Amino acid sequence: MSLLLHLQLFLFCLAFLGSRQLQFVASHQESGDWHCEPDEEARIVAEFKPGFVTLDGHAQDWADIDGFDFPLRPALDPDEDKEYKAGKMTVKALHDGNDVYFMLQVDGDYVYSKGDNYKCPSVALMFQVGESASYHNMGGCKESPDKCNNKSCRGYEVDIMHFSIGNSIPGRLYGGNPIKGDGNNDNRIGLVDMYAWNPHCRNLDGVGSSGNESTALNDWKGAWWHSSFTTHSGYVEEDSPYTSSDQKGTYYFEFTRPMRTMDRLQQDVQFTIGQSSKFSAAFWYPVDGNPWHGSGHYTVSCDWVPLDVTPGSSTQVKVASGSSWDAAAGFAFLISIVAFCVSIFVGYWVSKTKNAISFTPIDRL
Repeated sequence: MSLLLHLQLFLFCLAFLGSRQLQFVASHQESGDWHCEPDEEARIVAEFKPGFVTLDGHAQDWADIDGFDFPLRPALDPDEDKEYKAGKMTVKALHDGNDVYFMLQVDGDYVYSKGDNYKCPSVALMFQVGESASYHNMGGCKESPDKCNNKSCRGYEVDIMHFSIGNSIPGRLYGGNPIKGDGNNDNRIGLVDMYAWNPHCRNLDGVGSSGNESTALNDWKGAWWHSSFTTHSGYVEEDSPYTSSDQKGTYYFEFTRPMRTMDRLQQDVQFTIGQSSKFSAAFWYPVDGNPWHGSGHYTVSCDWVPLDVTPGSSTQVKVASGSSWDAAAGFAFLISIVAFCVSIFVGYWVSKTKNAISFTPIDRL
């Protein structure tokens, strides 16, 4: 009986561990067939606005920029009944010819736990790089983690920027390239530049098959803010948690990246003026104080959203050139008027001077 009891306990432990493992593996897999009905009107336009915004997390610069309001639904189960309750996410974009800028706005009570990214809100941007890369399954390559590489998953690349704020100061700028000693994965601030072929095959940007993080790159910069903050002169780390918890308001996440990068490994999206890209945005939030987990995020759509990078407006160029021409013509006209008046005055003065000279007849000499 003792041997039988031990055998039963052993089988029970195996079953328990097996169920835990299956649960973890299934965290990025949906139950049943994938069903998606995206909003056909959803579209972001990045207009040409040079020198328009300052990268500090504040939204005032973006007041006159049009965006799109997206309902946030669970990434793995985009059901309308399971939407993020606090409100929609507004996404705005613009470019200055060299860099592209993004502003993400989402309502949410202020929660912040210093040093714990999983108990703070977090956002991500994802872009299609490979022509076969799908939004669903983060690129959609069918290969397993031990077989996915730049050959077996060629064409399924997606570019990802993820920003966790647990160790970042609001209003301060983070990211950029390079971050020496830790590749681009600065765990202290949580702003990471990645690429992926599927949810289980993700790497730091710039890392090849060797896995050497010393070559990793980070082309993104970002900052964040919350509308409940009352100090606008600038926070320091000692001010954490920056305001009291549960204050109602809006989170702002502001990002920028060069339109073209030094990518040599098919890991970065390359933006081109006059063309469209495909992107998505995600949001993590610690509901009821519980830490979020990797697959427990909301997204703006169940499929790619078009991002149009528009050229500078031709009407603006015409107005500018017309204004300079009008100014030149006006100045020339003013000079001609002045010259005409001067000529009349000189003529009058000369005639008056001649009349004042006495005439002596020749016969009196």
